Amino acid sequence: MTAISVNETDSDTTGGTTHYRTVFLSDIHLGTRGCQAALLLDFIRSMECDTLYLVGDIIDGWKMKSGWYWPQSHNDVVQKVLRMARKGVSVIYIPGNHDDRVRDFCGVHFGGVIVARDAIFETATGLRFLVTHGDEFDGVINHAKWLAFLGDWAYRALLSLNTSWNLIRHRMGFGYWSLSAFVKVKVKNALQFIENFEAAVADEARRRGVDGVICGHIHKAEMRRIGDILYINDGDWVESCTALVEHEDGRLELIDWASRSGLRSTGRANTAPNTAQDKMSSTATEAAPA
Repeated sequence: MTAISVNETDSDTTGGTTHYRTVFLSDIHLGTRGCQAALLLDFIRSMECDTLYLVGDIIDGWKMKSGWYWPQSHNDVVQKVLRMARKGVSVIYIPGNHDDRVRDFCGVHFGGVIVARDAIFETATGLRFLVTHGDEFDGVINHAKWLAFLGDWAYRALLSLNTSWNLIRHRMGFGYWSLSAFVKVKVKNALQFIENFEAAVADEARRRGVDGVICGHIHKAEMRRIGDILYINDGDWVESCTALVEHEDGRLELIDWASRSGLRSTGRANTAPNTAQDKMSSTATEAAPA
């Protein structure tokens, strides 16, 4: 059974860093004030990997059209990734909707970084996954782009409030907590959108004849089965600060870096079952008659 955990417990470490076979990052949104670049740099410095997938919305071209914001920490993230590529890490960049201009360069290599529309990833155990950002399966993006821009503006406003909220929490001695993520899960329409998106991405994986799909786009880290497809969303570095990693033995794990770094307040989110098997067992227990 594929492992899923909010905290890494048994990874191979070398020289104070953790080595993974593969790492997946998406929705970093460099160029925006909501980007948690410091946390991402902390994660990158803590690990080594053979292959790195950048699963879209790495640089936020939508926001940069309306104003320039590029602090040193954002430049540091780019330099870290390019340095990884120079040192022999295979870096595959799959653009998303916020960095869609990069799609014009699919098949091109930039400083050791390969740009691709999507990819097929195979784990050490032979499982095959479609890797895609996922915006192609978002009906709003495809059929009402003006509404997507409006939603993006509202989302950035909420993220700005989220930044101020966490500055206040920090001064009061509390850890990081995403107000924007909390609001999103409380909105019924947002939950329905997420369910529709997950089902559409799983259908595409099924059509491609693979075992699962790895995506981003909706800023909601998740690992679960949708029928015969293992659906994995690696989350983001704006709200959840999560990454998907593959261990040397092929196990797949979602890492909640804010929680692991002790920067997020403790709560019910950290008491979730640690593995997919645990999740199935707890669901069965809840469903059993009293």
